[in-house]
Amino acid sequence: MVHDRESAIAFPKSLLHDHLDGGLRVATILELSDSIGWTPRLPTTDPSALQKWFTAGANSCDLLQYLATFEHTLAVMQDQSHIERVAYEAVADLADDGVVYAEIRYAPELHNMPFDASAEAICAGFRRAERDAANRGRRISAHLIVCAMRTEQRSVEVASFVDRYREVDSKVVAFDLAGAETGWPPSLHAAALEIARSRHLNITIHASEPPDLDLISDALAHGAHRIGHGVRLQSDLTIEGGVVTGMGQLASYVLEHQIPLEMAPTCHVHVGAVSSLQTHPIGPMLRAGFNVSVNTDNRLMSDVTPSSELLAVTQTFDLSETEVCQLVINGISAGFAPREHRLPLLDDLTSTPNSAA
Repeated sequence: MVHDRESAIAFPKSLLHDHLDGGLRVATILELSDSIGWTPRLPTTDPSALQKWFTAGANSCDLLQYLATFEHTLAVMQDQSHIERVAYEAVADLADDGVVYAEIRYAPELHNMPFDASAEAICAGFRRAERDAANRGRRISAHLIVCAMRTEQRSVEVASFVDRYREVDSKVVAFDLAGAETGWPPSLHAAALEIARSRHLNITIHASEPPDLDLISDALAHGAHRIGHGVRLQSDLTIEGGVVTGMGQLASYVLEHQIPLEMAPTCHVHVGAVSSLQTHPIGPMLRAGFNVSVNTDNRLMSDVTPSSELLAVTQTFDLSETEVCQLVINGISAGFAPREHRLPLLDDLTSTPNSAA
């Protein structure tokens, strides 16, 4: 059972919502900044202080201030070899944290190079990390979600790229809309989403900001198979004593159709979507049958790992082993990678659940 840091790491985990440019090692930022002359622009070169600076930016309850911290991570990801290294380290770190299935996302338009070049580097980094993890006795299956920035006007180009590049490399598994959301609904990118639907791409769309239910509903109307975050669905729920006692039409639809919700609890506290982990809806929603999973969003900024998030949720809501397993099963089952990559992981988890305790 998950009861402390060690058991949380040992428990096999899934991860559906993790940003490549939000999960860099502090040491890597410092080293690469030095190599490209970016160091003078960093707020500090002390590793501990730099981590605290990133987390303070995330914990500002201001999404735009949160997003501004990415200036420094993206600065060191404008070279193909640097991107490959960041991708390698991301998957290596997740494997060492006990993640067996991961989907990591990035926005190619944020990198000053052809889309193919950045995707090629990331997929190469993923594969190298998978091989090295296997040599360490760790198994992880890592895949790539490609995002279009909803504040920009390249979403049609990005969706078309995903359609083409998935034939080049099977690591590419889905299309996403990311970035600032309020004032930038999915409907502004209807043409890109029409391409995604007509070409049968997997689609996940961020929906974590006001106007709450409108963004979630708009994402579903434009073909989202999963919702990035979705925490604000809580405004369509009545929760009393930690139990869902009522819900509106949208929440009922999400429940009945088992729409996966990529929850990132600590991030949701940081951006002010909820006031605390104790008031987060993930526990009551899990027990009500919603298809929720535990995710990190940006490991660097929120200073979290998949195991720390799973442990925090388990302890906050006093989850049983069966409930913890369900969170992981939800994540793997909702994954966009081909079934042959996911079914063995599900079989391992469901056939010997006690082996991870």
